[in-house]
Amino acid sequence: MESVGLDPDAVVEVISKGAAQSWQMENRAHTMAEGEFEFGFAVDWMRKDLDITLRTGRAYQARLPLTALVDQFYADVQAKGGSRWDTSSLISRLSD
Repeated sequence: MESVGLDPDAVVEVISKGAAQSWQMENRAHTMAEGEFEFGFAVDWMRKDLDITLRTGRAYQARLPLTALVDQFYADVQAKGGSRWDTSSLISRLSD
């Protein structure tokens, strides 16, 4: 956000008033903007759960392309050293 001249606090204030409002927004927006990811559910655990979901999908011949994409994004976070970061660290992948 800052790279295009946006104030992260102002952006969060505006978008948190509408449909984007969520627990993650209220509790992690500031830490996400600061690049602090040492809090909750680790990326390793998220990938374990995504793997279970993807394997179950394959067993039932269900296509889960968005789940596979999110799993890949979290794999990218792991590759940059974020295995123990919480799931809000996904923003670090999207802002590269």
